[in-house]
Amino acid sequence: MANVLMVVSAADSLTMKDGSEHPTGFWAEELVVSHQTLVDAGHTVHIATPGGAKPTVDQVSLAADSAGGEERAEGFRDYLAKIGTELSQPLVLADVDIASYDAVVMPGGHGPMADLYKDADLGRLLVSADQDGKVIAPFCHGPAGLLSATDDAGTFIFAGRRLTVFSNEEELNGGTGENTPWLVEDALKEKGAIVNNAAAWSSHVVRDGNLITGQNPQSSEDVAKEVIKALG
Repeated sequence: MANVLMVVSAADSLTMKDGSEHPTGFWAEELVVSHQTLVDAGHTVHIATPGGAKPTVDQVSLAADSAGGEERAEGFRDYLAKIGTELSQPLVLADVDIASYDAVVMPGGHGPMADLYKDADLGRLLVSADQDGKVIAPFCHGPAGLLSATDDAGTFIFAGRRLTVFSNEEELNGGTGENTPWLVEDALKEKGAIVNNAAAWSSHVVRDGNLITGQNPQSSEDVAKEVIKALG
Protein backbone atom coordinates (compact mmCIF):
# COMPACT_ATOMS: atom_id res chain seq x y z
CA MET A 1 0.00 0.00 0.00
CA ALA A 2 1.06 3.59 -0.58
CA ASN A 3 2.04 6.47 1.69
CA VAL A 4 0.06 9.63 1.01
CA LEU A 5 0.99 13.11 2.21
CA MET A 6 -2.06 15.29 2.79
CA VAL A 7 -1.02 18.96 2.81
CA VAL A 8 -3.54 21.10 4.67
CA SER A 9 -3.66 24.86 5.09
CA ALA A 10 -2.80 26.24 8.52
CA ALA A 11 -4.63 29.52 7.88
CA ASP A 12 -7.70 30.44 9.90
CA SER A 13 -8.64 33.60 8.01
CA LEU A 14 -8.41 35.16 4.57
CA THR A 15 -7.92 38.89 4.01
CA MET A 16 -10.69 40.01 1.70
CA LYS A 17 -10.68 42.62 -1.04
CA ASP A 18 -12.07 45.25 1.35
CA GLY A 19 -9.40 44.48 3.96
CA SER A 20 -11.70 42.58 6.31
CA GLU A 21 -10.76 39.17 7.71
CA HIS A 22 -12.93 36.23 6.64
CA PRO A 23 -12.79 33.21 8.99
CA THR A 24 -11.74 30.13 7.05
CA GLY A 25 -9.56 27.01 7.16
CA PHE A 26 -10.00 23.62 5.50
CA TRP A 27 -13.36 22.45 4.16
CA ALA A 28 -14.58 19.51 6.24
CA GLU A 29 -16.09 17.45 3.43
CA GLU A 30 -12.93 17.65 1.35
CA LEU A 31 -10.53 16.52 4.06
CA VAL A 32 -12.86 13.92 5.57
CA VAL A 33 -14.05 12.28 2.36
CA SER A 34 -10.63 12.12 0.71
CA HIS A 35 -8.88 10.96 3.88
CA GLN A 36 -11.46 8.29 4.63
CA THR A 37 -11.56 7.02 1.05
CA LEU A 38 -7.78 6.67 0.92
CA VAL A 39 -7.53 5.00 4.34
CA ASP A 40 -10.40 2.63 3.58
CA ALA A 41 -8.49 1.56 0.47
CA GLY A 42 -5.58 0.56 2.70
CA HIS A 43 -3.29 3.54 2.16
CA THR A 44 -1.45 5.42 4.92
CA VAL A 45 -2.20 9.14 5.12
CA HIS A 46 0.01 11.64 6.97
CA ILE A 47 -1.18 15.22 7.43
CA ALA A 48 1.29 18.11 7.13
CA THR A 49 0.81 21.86 7.54
CA PRO A 50 3.03 24.94 7.32
CA GLY A 51 4.95 25.10 10.58
CA GLY A 52 3.21 22.00 11.88
CA ALA A 53 0.32 24.19 13.09
CA LYS A 54 -2.98 22.53 13.90
CA PRO A 55 -5.29 23.22 10.95
CA THR A 56 -8.62 24.96 11.47
CA VAL A 57 -11.85 23.57 10.07
CA ASP A 58 -14.04 26.16 8.35
CA GLN A 59 -17.08 26.18 10.61
CA VAL A 60 -19.34 26.95 7.66
CA SER A 61 -18.45 23.55 6.22
CA LEU A 62 -19.90 21.87 9.32
CA ALA A 63 -23.27 23.58 8.99
CA ALA A 64 -26.08 21.28 7.87
CA ASP A 65 -26.91 23.33 4.77
CA SER A 66 -23.27 23.28 3.62
CA ALA A 67 -22.62 19.64 4.47
CA GLY A 68 -25.70 18.23 2.78
CA GLY A 69 -27.81 17.71 5.90
CA GLU A 70 -27.32 17.42 9.63
CA GLU A 71 -26.60 13.69 9.51
CA ARG A 72 -23.76 14.27 7.06
CA ALA A 73 -22.44 17.21 9.09
CA GLU A 74 -22.43 15.03 12.20
CA GLY A 75 -20.53 12.37 10.28
CA PHE A 76 -17.87 14.93 9.34
CA ARG A 77 -17.59 16.06 12.96
CA ASP A 78 -17.27 12.46 14.15
CA TYR A 79 -14.52 11.67 11.64
CA LEU A 80 -12.57 14.82 12.49
CA ALA A 81 -12.77 13.80 16.14
CA LYS A 82 -11.57 10.30 15.23
CA ILE A 83 -8.43 11.70 13.59
CA GLY A 84 -8.12 14.48 16.15
CA THR A 85 -4.63 13.45 17.26
CA GLU A 86 -3.36 13.53 13.67
CA LEU A 87 -4.89 16.97 13.17
CA SER A 88 -3.49 18.27 16.46
CA GLN A 89 0.02 17.01 15.71
CA PRO A 90 0.58 17.38 11.95
CA LEU A 91 3.96 17.03 10.34
CA VAL A 92 5.96 20.21 9.76
CA LEU A 93 5.77 20.78 6.02
CA ALA A 94 9.37 22.03 5.85
CA ASP A 95 10.63 18.78 7.41
CA VAL A 96 8.82 16.40 5.07
CA ASP A 97 10.99 14.10 2.96
CA ILE A 98 9.00 13.61 -0.24
CA ALA A 99 10.97 10.43 -0.95
CA SER A 100 8.87 8.78 1.77
CA TYR A 101 5.62 9.40 -0.09
CA ASP A 102 3.91 8.18 -3.25
CA ALA A 103 1.32 10.95 -3.54
CA VAL A 104 0.53 14.47 -2.37
CA VAL A 105 -3.14 15.32 -1.80
CA MET A 106 -4.32 18.87 -1.09
CA PRO A 107 -7.91 19.52 0.01
CA GLY A 108 -9.26 23.04 -0.09
CA GLY A 109 -11.37 25.48 1.76
CA HIS A 110 -10.25 29.08 1.35
CA GLY A 111 -7.22 28.46 3.59
CA PRO A 112 -4.81 27.65 0.72
CA MET A 113 -5.49 31.14 -0.69
CA ALA A 114 -3.98 32.58 2.49
CA ASP A 115 -0.87 30.43 2.90
CA LEU A 116 -0.23 27.48 0.58
CA TYR A 117 -0.22 29.51 -2.64
CA LYS A 118 3.03 31.19 -1.60
CA ASP A 119 4.58 28.55 0.67
CA ALA A 120 8.18 27.97 -0.43
CA ASP A 121 8.41 24.63 1.38
CA LEU A 122 5.35 23.35 -0.46
CA GLY A 123 6.78 24.67 -3.70
CA ARG A 124 10.01 22.72 -3.28
CA LEU A 125 8.09 19.62 -2.32
CA LEU A 126 5.83 19.84 -5.38
CA VAL A 127 8.73 20.44 -7.75
CA SER A 128 10.49 17.36 -6.40
CA ALA A 129 7.31 15.28 -6.45
CA ASP A 130 6.57 16.24 -10.04
CA GLN A 131 10.13 15.49 -11.16
CA ASP A 132 9.79 12.03 -9.64
CA GLY A 133 6.40 11.43 -11.26
CA LYS A 134 4.60 11.15 -7.93
CA VAL A 135 0.84 11.70 -7.87
CA ILE A 136 -0.11 15.31 -7.09
CA ALA A 137 -3.81 15.76 -6.34
CA PRO A 138 -5.22 19.11 -5.21
CA PHE A 139 -8.92 19.89 -5.42
CA CYS A 140 -11.42 22.71 -4.96
CA HIS A 141 -9.22 25.60 -3.65
CA GLY A 142 -6.34 23.18 -3.10
CA PRO A 143 -4.90 23.95 -6.57
CA ALA A 144 -3.99 27.38 -5.18
CA GLY A 145 -1.07 25.49 -3.64
CA LEU A 146 0.22 24.67 -7.11
CA LEU A 147 1.07 28.36 -7.54
CA SER A 148 3.96 27.88 -5.11
CA ALA A 149 5.74 25.50 -7.48
CA THR A 150 8.36 27.32 -9.52
CA ASP A 151 11.74 26.00 -10.61
CA ASP A 152 15.14 27.66 -10.10
CA ALA A 153 14.49 29.87 -13.11
CA GLY A 154 11.19 31.07 -11.67
CA THR A 155 9.11 29.09 -14.17
CA PHE A 156 5.74 27.76 -13.00
CA ILE A 157 6.14 24.00 -13.37
CA PHE A 158 2.46 23.36 -14.07
CA ALA A 159 2.28 25.75 -17.03
CA GLY A 160 0.75 23.93 -19.98
CA ARG A 161 -0.79 21.26 -17.76
CA ARG A 162 -4.52 20.51 -17.81
CA LEU A 163 -6.35 20.89 -14.52
CA THR A 164 -9.58 21.95 -12.86
CA VAL A 165 -10.22 24.16 -9.84
CA PHE A 166 -13.04 25.88 -7.97
CA SER A 167 -14.42 27.99 -10.78
CA ASN A 168 -14.93 31.74 -10.95
CA GLU A 169 -18.65 31.03 -11.28
CA GLU A 170 -18.68 28.96 -8.11
CA GLU A 171 -16.62 31.51 -6.19
CA LEU A 172 -18.68 34.51 -7.22
CA ASN A 173 -22.08 32.85 -6.84
CA GLY A 174 -21.56 30.45 -3.95
CA GLY A 175 -18.16 31.18 -2.44
CA THR A 176 -17.01 34.48 -0.99
CA GLY A 177 -18.49 36.49 -3.86
CA GLU A 178 -17.37 39.86 -5.15
CA ASN A 179 -15.28 40.48 -2.03
CA THR A 180 -12.96 37.55 -2.91
CA PRO A 181 -9.41 38.97 -2.93
CA TRP A 182 -8.35 36.96 -5.99
CA LEU A 183 -9.70 34.12 -8.09
CA VAL A 184 -7.72 30.88 -8.14
CA GLU A 185 -8.97 29.96 -11.61
CA ASP A 186 -7.71 33.25 -13.03
CA ALA A 187 -4.38 33.03 -11.20
CA LEU A 188 -3.68 29.56 -12.58
CA LYS A 189 -4.60 30.64 -16.10
CA GLU A 190 -2.32 33.66 -15.83
CA LYS A 191 0.54 31.32 -14.88
CA GLY A 192 -0.10 29.20 -17.98
CA ALA A 193 -2.20 26.32 -16.67
CA ILE A 194 -4.94 25.00 -18.96
CA VAL A 195 -8.10 25.13 -16.84
CA ASN A 196 -10.91 22.76 -17.78
CA ASN A 197 -13.97 23.33 -15.61
CA ALA A 198 -17.41 21.72 -15.82
CA ALA A 199 -20.87 22.77 -14.64
CA ALA A 200 -20.87 24.49 -11.25
CA TRP A 201 -21.22 22.19 -8.24
CA SER A 202 -20.89 19.00 -10.27
CA SER A 203 -18.16 16.45 -9.58
CA HIS A 204 -15.40 16.96 -12.11
CA VAL A 205 -11.92 15.44 -12.14
CA VAL A 206 -9.13 16.12 -14.64
CA ARG A 207 -6.06 13.92 -14.89
CA ASP A 208 -2.96 15.03 -16.77
CA GLY A 209 -0.28 12.42 -16.18
CA ASN A 210 0.62 12.46 -12.50
CA LEU A 211 -1.49 15.60 -11.88
CA ILE A 212 -5.04 14.86 -10.68
CA THR A 213 -7.33 17.78 -9.86
CA GLY A 214 -10.93 18.19 -8.73
CA GLN A 215 -13.19 21.19 -9.18
CA ASN A 216 -15.12 21.47 -5.92
CA PRO A 217 -16.22 19.72 -2.69
CA GLN A 218 -18.47 17.46 -4.73
CA SER A 219 -15.33 16.08 -6.42
CA SER A 220 -13.65 14.93 -3.19
CA GLU A 221 -14.46 11.22 -3.42
CA ASP A 222 -13.82 11.00 -7.15
CA VAL A 223 -10.40 12.65 -6.74
CA ALA A 224 -9.48 10.16 -4.02
CA LYS A 225 -10.66 7.27 -6.20
CA GLU A 226 -8.56 8.55 -9.11
CA VAL A 227 -5.55 8.78 -6.80
CA ILE A 228 -6.14 5.18 -5.72
CA LYS A 229 -6.33 4.13 -9.34
CA ALA A 230 -3.11 6.01 -10.16
CA LEU A 231 -1.33 4.35 -7.24
CA GLY A 232 -2.31 0.97 -8.62
